[in-house]
Amino acid sequence: MRFIFSGLLALAWLGAPAAFAHITLEHQTAHAGSYYKANFKVGHGCGASPIRQIVVQIPVGVQGAKPMPKPGWDLLIERAPLPQPYMDHGRRITEDVVRISWSAKTPADHLLNEHYDEFALHAKLPAQPGPLYWSVSQVCVDGRIDWSQLPAAGQTLRQLKTPAALLDLLPAGGGGHAH
Repeated sequence: MRFIFSGLLALAWLGAPAAFAHITLEHQTAHAGSYYKANFKVGHGCGASPIRQIVVQIPVGVQGAKPMPKPGWDLLIERAPLPQPYMDHGRRITEDVVRISWSAKTPADHLLNEHYDEFALHAKLPAQPGPLYWSVSQVCVDGRIDWSQLPAAGQTLRQLKTPAALLDLLPAGGGGHAH
């Protein structure tokens, strides 16, 4: 009986929509204006080629992004001047994080195609509810995949070949000040 059940699960997984292969967020909804841990789930390389770098573009309106370090991976945090400064804990912020990269330190640290991993950051979300798309690039030893496509009107993410990771921002909740 256990063999039959396992076989059925394997067949269901093989027939699953391609969206399961994309880079996605662990939690795909959050309240607008809240602090959020973006945990990007990475399930495969570029074909058989292992991943040597993950690059996350920080969406406009996301503030104060801080990446979680990973053993065996170097971090690069890129900042840029803001067109509209904002106040944070009594300080005027004139530049902010626009891109975060995790790069494997050695070939032994590459994420092999047969393995799964997660890359996380923490940030404050925009105050406006609605869809928030995160472009993520996975750079492999041979090739790269840019998960950056946005759906057109009437189109779903499942219809795209390389969709950006989607976070649905709900109206602001009654939560307190937590980071």
